[in-house]
Amino acid sequence: MSGNESRLQAIYEITNREPMPSAAPASLEDLWATDVFNLAKMQERLPKTVFKSVKKTIQSGAALDPSVADTVATAMKDWALSKGAKYYAHVFYPMTNATAEKHDGFISVDSDGVAISELSGKLLVQGEPDGSSFPNGGIRGTFEARGYTGWDPTSPVYIVDTANGATLCIPTVFLSWTGEALDKKVPLLRSIEAMNKSASKLLSLLGHADIAPVNSSCGAEQEYFLVDSNFANSRPDLLLAGRTLFGKAPAKGQQFDDHYFGAIPERVQCFMHDLEERLYRLGIPAKTKHNEVAPGQFEVAPIFESANVASDHQQMMMTLLRKVAQKHGFMCLLHEKPFAGINGSGKHVNWSVGNATQGNLLDPGDTPHDNTQFLLFCGAVIRGVHKYGPLMRSVIATASNDHRLGANEAPPAIMSVYLGSQLEDVFEQIKAGSLTGSQEKGVMDLGVTILPNLTKDAGDRNRTSPFAFTGNRFEFRAVGSSQSVSGPLIALNTMLAESLDWIANRLEAEMSGGKEVSAAALSVLKEVMDEHGNAIFGGDGYSEEWHKMAVEERGLLNLPTTADALPHLQSEPIKDLFSKIGVLSEKELESRYEVYSEQYILAIDVEAKLVAEMAKTKIYPAAIQYLAELSSTIANLKEVGVELDNSQAQTVAGFTQSLMASVKKLSEAAAKEDFGSVAEHMQYCAKTIRPLMDEVRESADALEGEIADEYWPLPTYQEMLFIK
Repeated sequence: MSGNESRLQAIYEITNREPMPSAAPASLEDLWATDVFNLAKMQERLPKTVFKSVKKTIQSGAALDPSVADTVATAMKDWALSKGAKYYAHVFYPMTNATAEKHDGFISVDSDGVAISELSGKLLVQGEPDGSSFPNGGIRGTFEARGYTGWDPTSPVYIVDTANGATLCIPTVFLSWTGEALDKKVPLLRSIEAMNKSASKLLSLLGHADIAPVNSSCGAEQEYFLVDSNFANSRPDLLLAGRTLFGKAPAKGQQFDDHYFGAIPERVQCFMHDLEERLYRLGIPAKTKHNEVAPGQFEVAPIFESANVASDHQQMMMTLLRKVAQKHGFMCLLHEKPFAGINGSGKHVNWSVGNATQGNLLDPGDTPHDNTQFLLFCGAVIRGVHKYGPLMRSVIATASNDHRLGANEAPPAIMSVYLGSQLEDVFEQIKAGSLTGSQEKGVMDLGVTILPNLTKDAGDRNRTSPFAFTGNRFEFRAVGSSQSVSGPLIALNTMLAESLDWIANRLEAEMSGGKEVSAAALSVLKEVMDEHGNAIFGGDGYSEEWHKMAVEERGLLNLPTTADALPHLQSEPIKDLFSKIGVLSEKELESRYEVYSEQYILAIDVEAKLVAEMAKTKIYPAAIQYLAELSSTIANLKEVGVELDNSQAQTVAGFTQSLMASVKKLSEAAAKEDFGSVAEHMQYCAKTIRPLMDEVRESADALEGEIADEYWPLPTYQEMLFIK
């Protein structure tokens, strides 16, 4: 079957398929966390003393009592068996943004040769996957294989059902035999502990005696595309790179703004309902779903959870998005920019900090100028963003996210803070040396009697800011849709811990000099604004004026590519930060630089090979075939006295020649192997390989606009984006 015949067959099958019917919906109460061994189920199955011990670990961060492991393991196993599970898996999160699993059977054989089901405390607490086959940045050689997983009791175990049975999944950390973190969970847990320590110190100085553990929270808005699998499976670029490396823009894209929050297509609605049911069963609080701006693009967003659990749930959500999409005949694309010319996908990480006794520490209340506690915590965030902006840019740096940052739907690569008019005014007052008041909320009278008056917030939102305050939290808008949220959370928690510690020390010094808390806080916050206020920006982050002002007047860094951003992980300020706070050792930080750099280089290498291969084996043959047919037809007509303009044939021939000339240049450039450093190799990918890929694409997309549709071998943007 030719490329075009497969396209036509795909269109026929899609347009004639019925949406997969959903089962009768169960009540939320019947669905919620049914596949999770949470505290409620622990209380049912564990002895009181054991339950209290585990609960204390989960809720207050107390050390786990090793003596309870056997009892907990037996209860987990019995619950899992009652759910039909025959296997268990230690689930961990290596430095790949993916989820890894080591599966084992509950089976054990006794001395009489009888098979029994077993999960001991030892097996629950520790596993042993290969520590060298995962990316580790040189921490382990390929001949040094030992690595360990360790049970994380603060993230609940859960059941995953498949057609062939169920598996008990145990969230774990992943460490090398030499003790370094090879995953994203260990540093996240360390960052939470460090932030708790610094926050508690500051709260104590503010007069609080009863201080519950302070944790960060996360609510990540996951954007994604759905493409029918009949189309997606005919696109080698989607299969191997996650994005379209070729594709002419359709006549209609997103310019009408008619897809955003529009009616959800029925087939997609069925997919969403199925997805939500599975999320609810796993205790993942999916709250919001809607069409996003680009055609074929959608979003699902959960309610806030503690950072560690939210991170695990995000990984589970990405897995389920792909799995459920496949069931409904879709491919779910989590790439940040799968289609050129329309909006890409992000994962806005809504982040805050708080505890059970003082509440949300980033809630300004109605009169933020009177809220010393909030102002100090917000000031710590401002200081952190200004000091460690390169770190924030580094933790969102991937080959795929480079396509999105700075485009018209994503924040620029310059890290700044948006506070809104109310808070910006308050902090400007602080900089001037006094606090007099806060802008108040307003009321909108809609002029229609039957409609209620609506409350107007004291400050607007800013979609161009990479890090925006949105009422009682900050929204890290620059995070990529395919990323784990752990990296951004680690950076934010660590930056905050260091800044809170600095503020607490300065506040203590001011108070020891005889100042009252409020006066001391104002003095410290003025110092923050004088030194770090340049990070605050409330204007248009896309504008050329801001880019110029940020760099030339404010001294902020513009790091447009991953090749520019990742080397900052080796800078002394960032090394000192992680070492001082105890989140990453210098060796662990170095390993992350090596791993993420390699992933960037490999991603570009795969794409470059795909561009050359698809151009030579799909687009060039189609162009030659069409050109031959066109030239033959023109010649035959000329023989019978019909003269036709052959300019189209000349145009196709010209683009075909340009295509293959560009492919030759790309292939030669991609063959280069001698580089003085990883940083040099990354810059070569960014500055040489990527532009050559774009050059090939320019000719290919031009050919798509000239060649008759019946000859074109790839599903088009028009088909993939609009046929659901």
